[in-house]
Amino acid sequence: PIPVHSEPEKYMLRAPSPVRSPVGQVFLALAVSGSASAFVQPGNPFVAQRTHAKSQGFLSAKRSSAFLAPSAASPRTLNLNLRGGNKILGSGALNMAMSSTATAAPPAVEKFRKDYKPTDYSVSDLDLLFKIADDSTQVLAELKVTRREGVPAGAALRMDAEDLVLNSVSVDGVKIDAARITWPEKDVVEITGPLPASFTLSTDCSLKPQDNTQLSGLYKSSGMYCTQCEAEGFRRITPMMDRPDVMAKYKVRIEAPKASCPVLLGNGNLVESGDLVDGRHYAVWEDPFPKPSYLFAVVAGDLGSIKDSFTTKSGRKVHLEIFSEHANVKQLDWAMTSLKDSMKWDEDRFGLEYDLDVYNIVAVNDFNMGAMENKGLNVFNTAYILASPETATDSDYERVQGVIGHEYFHNWTGNRVTCRDWFQLTLKEGLTVFRDQQFSADMTSEAVKRVDDVRILRAAQFPQDNGPMAHPIRPESYIAMDNFYTATVYNKGAEVIGMYQTLLGKDGFRKGLDLYFERHDGTAVTCDEFRAAMADSSGRDLAQFERWYTQAGTPTVKATSLYDAGAKKLTVTLEQSCGPSPNQADKAPYLIPVRAGLLGKDGKELIKETVLELNQAKQDFVLEGVTEEPVLSLLRGFSAPVKLEIERSEEELAFLMANDSDPFNKWEAGQMLFQRTLLANTKASQEGKDMAVSDLLVKAVGAILADTTADPSLRAVSLGLPSLATLGEAVETIDPDALVAALKFTKSAIAAALRPEFEAAYAAATLPATPFRNDAEAVGKRRIKNTCLDFLSSLKDAETIQMCLDQALTAGSMTDRVAATAQLAGSADDAARTTALDDFYEKHAKGNDLILCKYFTMQAMADTDDALAKADKLLTHPDFSMKNPNKCRSLIGAFAGNTRHFHAKDGSGYAWLGDRILEIDTFNPQLAARMTTMFSTFRRYDTHRQTLIKAQLERLVATQGFSKDSLEIATRSLRG
Repeated sequence: PIPVHSEPEKYMLRAPSPVRSPVGQVFLALAVSGSASAFVQPGNPFVAQRTHAKSQGFLSAKRSSAFLAPSAASPRTLNLNLRGGNKILGSGALNMAMSSTATAAPPAVEKFRKDYKPTDYSVSDLDLLFKIADDSTQVLAELKVTRREGVPAGAALRMDAEDLVLNSVSVDGVKIDAARITWPEKDVVEITGPLPASFTLSTDCSLKPQDNTQLSGLYKSSGMYCTQCEAEGFRRITPMMDRPDVMAKYKVRIEAPKASCPVLLGNGNLVESGDLVDGRHYAVWEDPFPKPSYLFAVVAGDLGSIKDSFTTKSGRKVHLEIFSEHANVKQLDWAMTSLKDSMKWDEDRFGLEYDLDVYNIVAVNDFNMGAMENKGLNVFNTAYILASPETATDSDYERVQGVIGHEYFHNWTGNRVTCRDWFQLTLKEGLTVFRDQQFSADMTSEAVKRVDDVRILRAAQFPQDNGPMAHPIRPESYIAMDNFYTATVYNKGAEVIGMYQTLLGKDGFRKGLDLYFERHDGTAVTCDEFRAAMADSSGRDLAQFERWYTQAGTPTVKATSLYDAGAKKLTVTLEQSCGPSPNQADKAPYLIPVRAGLLGKDGKELIKETVLELNQAKQDFVLEGVTEEPVLSLLRGFSAPVKLEIERSEEELAFLMANDSDPFNKWEAGQMLFQRTLLANTKASQEGKDMAVSDLLVKAVGAILADTTADPSLRAVSLGLPSLATLGEAVETIDPDALVAALKFTKSAIAAALRPEFEAAYAAATLPATPFRNDAEAVGKRRIKNTCLDFLSSLKDAETIQMCLDQALTAGSMTDRVAATAQLAGSADDAARTTALDDFYEKHAKGNDLILCKYFTMQAMADTDDALAKADKLLTHPDFSMKNPNKCRSLIGAFAGNTRHFHAKDGSGYAWLGDRILEIDTFNPQLAARMTTMFSTFRRYDTHRQTLIKAQLERLVATQGFSKDSLEIATRSLRG
């Protein structure tokens, strides 16, 4: 899936330009070029990610009396984790009265990769019947079960089950006696042996999807029934070995009232449908391919749709249909275009063809993820599928395209070949994020896409690697799996896949991927099998490469060089190191591919670009035939997820900025120039000295503005200042006030020095209000235009305020409208701010949930003196709902990214977030856990702020009934 990182669909959500957030990094900084990046909170999990998460919350008292789990307190009681804490429930009758006795929650169970073993039983086929009714839903299941070879006949059948009423259990038609059914854990049910070698297990369960606020399992959203089963949601539907290595063929029959649920959808192909008595109807769906339970899905509701078809390379016609609420159907066309582009691209690039007769997608309002790749029935957060000129920014269009691609590409990398266990999550997510990044690069601008991806990595993943939540891309342990749908697993995992391609070349990588599918199609495997396919297909020894899977942290590569004019050779010395991480004090050397080029004084390449394979702690590389002392261009295309240290003068950086043939390194040189100035001004602010901007930097920015022949999108990202998250990684102790002051001063000083140039570039990039265009040229012009507006707005004079107001009120695109309104949301001009926000709400946001999220975010991120008071007041806005994850992230998550005000010295921002986490945790632990990560990097701040944040974490941990999802984050953060 693409996680919404309140931190990636489940994958990290793409942030608006210039930073896009997810796999899974709704990006809370706004779809505005440049305007939000300055206030991105270091380590903010809501920043820059496409990424996933799924969670279990409170457990309701819903199990039937015959199958209640006894607790330690009494042989006839059940310890249930309820919203208000754990209560002892008597198990003697169906109508159970709650005892007043409270007990401590059972300790969370930590799972370890080293402890993996297969289940004692396998399931080959699973037939399900859903009887949906207004008050409850009955789920009847038949499982074809086989005891694995070597397992004794007396072995118990152990299945996952949670938050459901288990009415009956039968084996081969014979009802199982209650004494043979036990609950050794709150989410595990066991049937004691002996059991036949092969048998049919039948279960009857009752659910209340309308009461399911966790949005995991079967739940009801805006009148529609839908499911979310990754990672561990299927157990909330019916008992099953709810793990990815148990793969079965699924057939589902759905029955529901026809008036309220005219659309009935399931995985695979539709094989039968018809009417029933009492105004009900049914549909039967069958998936011919074995799959794990996390890929199961059903949807039932009153939905509109658009239809199309795609003919595969083998000539098979596939029916395509995308569903949404009727009012949103006009916003589905771009998603359909993106789906067809994805299908064609995967055939052309990797030779992978779709394998079912239908491909359905459903848009859901209340969804914890970005999207979910259920086989043949994707379920999407509306934020990642709806787009029209009236409602969507350019970043929204790109995000929809990328997430549609991501979920489609999972059909092979995740569905046909899945992961053996959840520790291997990066096997499917890192690989699929890499594939969607390659797709987006081919569909848009390769250079800009690479810059965006690296900005996301540095803003979201590097801080994670440098904090208490650091973990390898293949974690060794977890308590709540939902907490490991992270930037590390998704985005760093994608970088690791990219290194295979750098080492083996595109053709070599394709050869390895072909072998991987040939060996493992239809199975659940590990990261080791993927690495083996790459090694065996290429003849390369990739044993050392495994360290990218086992070691946490961001390596640092230090580079020096020595030129021998007489011998015409250059010796490049590379030295790698990686600091300690939780439970990993020492790191062995990685295999790091460093793409390298050499530039002469005229800016031309002196040698053919090469890849330096650094595999030792320190290593010399001799480059022959170098006719003059060169300027090194290292780590081109950001060929490895490392920090590069190399001494350069400002003049050398300016030279690379102007001449490097590698677009990424050209951008990187500019970022280094900006960063040096910003860090110097941060220090000056701390010391009470005057801040300054060099003439060389002003000249370099002026050159970008003057270069009208360059790609406008690349010009726009080249003008973007480094985010606070990136700057935070460059300092020992983060000083939020000084960093924000330095960013403000530097931006306004550059704007003042180049005001005529910014105004001219703004005017040249302004497009007619109609017709709306979404081509590369129009997108690029809007990017450069709004980047210029961002700089000019920093001057805060009457002229620039009026410029913003004019654009906000007359813009012909949502991109321009949001960019200008966001600037005014932080303006000291009350009249202009009120006019812009009121116009935005009344004409655009009112009645449209996705635009409302933009409305909340731009105010929560605004740098006004009363920012916290404004955010708190918005909690009572009639259009805000704490139960809707998108709105929650757009307001609460966004404020946590408002660096100056969230980190107010009086601790008010921390206390406010702590209150919200405790409230959300009572009904959506997954979302609460994501928000708790906002506190995880507290040791990076000054002692005073550390004390304040630590107090909030201790408060969370001490709260009775705090969910295991959130508790794991809080306790790991405190442990450091």
